[in-house]
Amino acid sequence: MVAAASVVVAVGTATGMMTALADGHGADEARPGVTSSPRLEQLPVLPSASATNSLSPKPSYSKRPSLSPTRTEKKPEPTPASARLYLHPDSQVLDWVRAHPGDPRTPVIESRIADQPAAVWFADFTPSTIASRVRAVTSGAAAQGRVPVLVAYAIPDRDCGGASQGGAPDLDAYDDWIDGFAAGLGSGEVVVVLEPDSVAQSDCLPGDQRADRFASLARAGRVLKAADPEARVYYDAGHSSWNTPAKQASLLKQAGAASAASSDGIFSNVSNFHTTSDEITYDREVLAALGGPAGLGAVIDTSRNGNGAPADGQWCDPAGRRIGRAPTLSTGEARIDAYLWVKLPGESDGCKGAAGTFSPSYAYALASS
Repeated sequence: MVAAASVVVAVGTATGMMTALADGHGADEARPGVTSSPRLEQLPVLPSASATNSLSPKPSYSKRPSLSPTRTEKKPEPTPASARLYLHPDSQVLDWVRAHPGDPRTPVIESRIADQPAAVWFADFTPSTIASRVRAVTSGAAAQGRVPVLVAYAIPDRDCGGASQGGAPDLDAYDDWIDGFAAGLGSGEVVVVLEPDSVAQSDCLPGDQRADRFASLARAGRVLKAADPEARVYYDAGHSSWNTPAKQASLLKQAGAASAASSDGIFSNVSNFHTTSDEITYDREVLAALGGPAGLGAVIDTSRNGNGAPADGQWCDPAGRRIGRAPTLSTGEARIDAYLWVKLPGESDGCKGAAGTFSPSYAYALASS
């Protein structure tokens, strides 16, 4: 069973969601009947908005050189673009922080959540505007020399008709939507999280429909990478308490994830809570079973996994969770390309509010626990 999606509404709709330029949020993955003992992970000390977005699990900062009348301060070497992540200026959490400067929770929510770079979701099937909306994000990131993380989330039969249902009406329409998405990528480095749940949850589809979906996903990866050679495309690996590594790798092969023309690797733990250490082990096992080019890696959603998954398997805004490792493209772990905040902390799974809406009390609990 997959949890309710966090839905984001496009510009001009009645309700503002995660970002005015993104369309959607989604896919809280959970496998029924599986439990995991929570493991404590150290909560990172996160910098303020004025600090660089090039974060690591244990940030370190060099001392600023002293100035003197006879000596000019030496400018630091620029951080490589591949080490920076883009903080999109439009999100629900930023809207809340700006609107509540006097709230006692604001400093914690701002410094530990709002100031961190998170993914931008595109989930409404609006083919006429997808290219311009993607371009608005990628051009904003390029202007800052930073790397955006985009989530493509419009596959037909999304969430198998569950709470996150939606997407394109059919695969032909989806292929056209992907073409538009690719047209907005530009030529800079960008990370694309391609269709959460689309592979791990595909058992709900009949065999012929599953094969058609996988062919479309393989095409999507090829189109995205052909449009922007700097694009890094990652495929859905579920999470460590869902499918076995062997089963997941078999599904991923069928979806094109073992081909360098389509894929840079896999992603796991999107909108879930499993510990980073469990996901590292799982992702490496999936990659080993997947084969393909030696350069394939994995990215892990660490946005809410600081205390691991609840022992009872609860997936919907469970109590006692906290934010995990800060987003970074420099993990120090073999075959782990990035820790990303794909699900923005504080956006509800559907229990503390409507799915995808921002809950300041939930955000504060995640950031302060």
